[in-house]
Amino acid sequence: MKGQTYVIFAIIFVIIVAVFAVTNVETVEVNYLFWSAESPLILVILFSVLMGGLITATVGLIKMYRMQREMKRLEAENFNLMNKLEEEDIPYHQVENETVSMIEEEKQ
Repeated sequence: MKGQTYVIFAIIFVIIVAVFAVTNVETVEVNYLFWSAESPLILVILFSVLMGGLITATVGLIKMYRMQREMKRLEAENFNLMNKLEEEDIPYHQVENETVSMIEEEKQ
């Protein structure tokens, strides 16, 4: 359901941007850092939306990559700790119960 909602909002956003861009077709002067140029406003709007989407997607991908790397690191650490417990013949449920008790004590 979450994916469908995202797609619906994306389609609505694209339609709104397209209508807004098509209604603004006059030529405008765009000032860059060291020069200026004239171009149709529709291109300026569409290019701005495209660049905003690309920047947002890039930032999202970087964050996802970092989270996946952190997850792999934590899974490896968890695996090593589970092996250490097995080597010392300590049952996992005993450690889990002790950890839960310690957390409950800290909350009080």
